Amino acid sequence: MGKASHPRRLDESEAMAMARRLRVAPQKLNLVAALIRGRDVNQALADLTFSRRAIARDVKKVLQSAIANAENNHQLDVDRLYVAEASVGKSMVMKRWRARARGRSARIIKPWSRLRVVVRERAEG
Repeated sequence: MGKASHPRRLDESEAMAMARRLRVAPQKLNLVAALIRGRDVNQALADLTFSRRAIARDVKKVLQSAIANAENNHQLDVDRLYVAEASVGKSMVMKRWRARARGRSARIIKPWSRLRVVVRERAEG
């Protein structure tokens, strides 16, 4: 006797992938996520491949994982997929201290982010 299964949060024509601990500030990650929102997955992969931002490689991995989930787990057509959502949130924050003049200290904040990518199959038409 196990736990009751939760209903699926996404629609039948959607698949999701998530990265929970990306070592970048959420504001910087959101700039890259804004590049791919609403785009066709092939165009989004091309944009991320040639982006000059370092975090674009990790975003590309998450997008590829969402595409693979759509194809293998939910039997969706890869040619009709587009990025329905690319949401960015805060994760943990590492706090460090740096010595300053006259015996004082200054706090250094090293933020982490989370990324959630949802791909959806376009309706036929």
